[in-house]
Amino acid sequence: MKIVEFYSHLNGWEFLKVHKPHLWDEIADVIEQVDAQKCKTKVSREKRSSGALLYSPKDLNQEFKRLLTQKDWHESRVSYWVTADAQLIRKTLSLPPDVQKEEMLAAGVQPIRSYNQTDFVKERVAIEVQFGKYAFVAYDLFVKHLAFYVGDKIDVGIEILPMKSLQQQMSSGVAYYEGELYNVIRQGRGVPAVPLVIIGVGV
Repeated sequence: MKIVEFYSHLNGWEFLKVHKPHLWDEIADVIEQVDAQKCKTKVSREKRSSGALLYSPKDLNQEFKRLLTQKDWHESRVSYWVTADAQLIRKTLSLPPDVQKEEMLAAGVQPIRSYNQTDFVKERVAIEVQFGKYAFVAYDLFVKHLAFYVGDKIDVGIEILPMKSLQQQMSSGVAYYEGELYNVIRQGRGVPAVPLVIIGVGV
């Protein structure tokens, strides 16, 4: 695979190139090592492409996971507690998880344990490889990356997406670079409030 396009949001790419250029090189190297043809394993059952061999999102994800794990990128998880009381959430948002729970119990409400998880993190940079449905990208950008950034766990979030030309050779409903780039730009220059690099890959 190869990087076809990328978009730097709030100077995400510039931050990497100045402070962690080795990580950008590493990500580019991993993308180049992904053998997409090995992942063309899904037989389509859709009317528009019945019987055609498509790129398998599952196989592509597994290949990225194998290669990134070899380079010491690992999953990260941040736990927190939630409740239906908006004021209490505002009060406890920045507190450590155990203190959040104590405050909620003291207020007489039932705390609910929750968490944010991102697939690959290394040196305060997070990567999400997204060959799933449209809604997953919005969750990555506006919840996952943003939560890790606000929580001071990362400095930059990276989202890897197929270009439209690759997405057309996958199942319907898969998000693609050009569409998600439009969605981010439409929000305005400061939204989401986290430095990002959105990468469009092709074969």
